[in-house]
Amino acid sequence: MAAAATARSGFRRMFSISAFSPPKPPTPPPKADPSPNLFISGLSKRTTTDGLKEAFAKFGEVIHARVVTDRVTGFSKGFGFVRYATVEDAAKGIEGMDGKFLDGWVIFAEYARPRPPPQQPEMNSQPQQSWGPPSSSWGAQ
Repeated sequence: MAAAATARSGFRRMFSISAFSPPKPPTPPPKADPSPNLFISGLSKRTTTDGLKEAFAKFGEVIHARVVTDRVTGFSKGFGFVRYATVEDAAKGIEGMDGKFLDGWVIFAEYARPRPPPQQPEMNSQPQQSWGPPSSSWGAQ
């Protein structure tokens, strides 16, 4: 009888909440360094590149603006980029437009993070060939 009680308490301990550590909260991505490039998110499907440039031009000299669009529909994917002439203008653009409405949607402006370099496959390894005759002499006479 004592063995059954010990086994039962061990089983209960194995499946109790206290046996597992709580998951760690996700760490937010690091803030980007100040630069003249801004990443704009939360854009409406109807927002155009000209509309984005016009909205951000109120806060400084915009060199380039682009709304990223879907290839099939041509509508906005919900984000874009704005490039200012100076870092100071970019800071004013963030201050003036972050959390504000554009085309009926609340948008978010932040410094753009640089794109990581593309991963290139290793070229010194031989390609794996899964078709064709076997390379060994199995079955050969």
